[in-house]
Amino acid sequence: MLGIFIGLVLLMFLAYRGYSIIWVAPLAALVVALTGGIPLLESYTEVYMTGFVGFTKSWFPAFMLGAVFGHLMDYTGAARSIAHWLTKIIGAKRAILGVILGCAVLTYGGISLFVVVFAMYPLALALFREANISRKLIPGCIALGSFTFTMTAIPGTPQIQNLIPMKYFNTTPTAGPIMGIVAALFMFILGYLYLTWREKKLREKGEVFTEPKVKSEGNTLSDEELPNPLLSILPLITVIVTLNVFDLNIIVALLSGIVLSMALNYKKYKGFTKSINNGASGSVLAIINTSAAVGFGSVVKAVPGFQNLTEAVMNIKGTPLISEAIAVNILAGATGSASGGMGIALEALGEKYYQIALETGISPEAFHRVASLASGGLDTLPHNGAVLTLLAVTGMTHKESYIDIFVTSLLLPVLSSIPAIILASFGIY
Repeated sequence: MLGIFIGLVLLMFLAYRGYSIIWVAPLAALVVALTGGIPLLESYTEVYMTGFVGFTKSWFPAFMLGAVFGHLMDYTGAARSIAHWLTKIIGAKRAILGVILGCAVLTYGGISLFVVVFAMYPLALALFREANISRKLIPGCIALGSFTFTMTAIPGTPQIQNLIPMKYFNTTPTAGPIMGIVAALFMFILGYLYLTWREKKLREKGEVFTEPKVKSEGNTLSDEELPNPLLSILPLITVIVTLNVFDLNIIVALLSGIVLSMALNYKKYKGFTKSINNGASGSVLAIINTSAAVGFGSVVKAVPGFQNLTEAVMNIKGTPLISEAIAVNILAGATGSASGGMGIALEALGEKYYQIALETGISPEAFHRVASLASGGLDTLPHNGAVLTLLAVTGMTHKESYIDIFVTSLLLPVLSSIPAIILASFGIY
């Protein structure tokens, strides 16, 4: 067990220092193997790579098609058109709400978090300028709309953090709908109230809008060149309906969104190949990062001390959903990745939790939803890649804006598991 903790601490430390998890994960896995008494070469070539390749085999199509879909929606201007339409309806007086909802619609429609950041920042900047709100709050608003309830809580979201548990609990994307909706409302309402309170406090101190030194990036289309928002939203609706109503595979759902996105914007066909190439290339790094983390979990599972660790986790008092939430949160924080942390936890403990579900009568859907919710908690510690990207795009520093990211996308998501677990304890899923 000591070796497992040493490996985990090493993984966390090096990830926090900014080193790539692609080589950090196997290094940490070798430490676990060495202290666990299993052959080093075999632990890497057989155990680690079996876990790595297994995850890639299962999820690479979803990662790749999701990235391609996001790049096409960005290139065609559809993502920005939807966001612009929503924020225009809501108005500058509710700039904070407009940014949150704009991000939420895009992420629930299947667009990757990174694309949403680039699509929403120019609109957030314009809204905050008109409302004279400090730019310090833009990262918190985007984080709340993108990294929280639409990523892990709302039933049916096509984000990967909601799909990974399906493999381990034989569930669907809409698993634990009541738990998910309650957790989503918890995050959204409290997050919005916090951000409006922060805006009031900053205004009282004389902190209002100032022009940024960093130019906004992303789609450069003018407002007049943007496609019709009602047509632009159709690919998002198609992905959600295909996945949840027709109960088809995520691959089919994303392909339908991609095809429709290109069909609706056929006049821009010259840029389709470049967008598809960029999306496909970007997805490779994302899937390898997560697969590397899962490979680490496979080695942890193979050493003798894992049985003791399992017993320690399972002996946490209360419902097993509590131990699941703690395990996923800690590992998501250690890797700085929601999907990576959940991948490690479920690769190591998923089968055990599924057996507990069958033995205790707790619905596997409850385990699915808690795992998804927990993955979106401690993952957004300061070293998280999405956090670093968000701050870079908005031109903010950790000192200026991380407190708002912390509250909206770490503290509230961690706490949102509490009402979800309470509901499950009463048999309400």
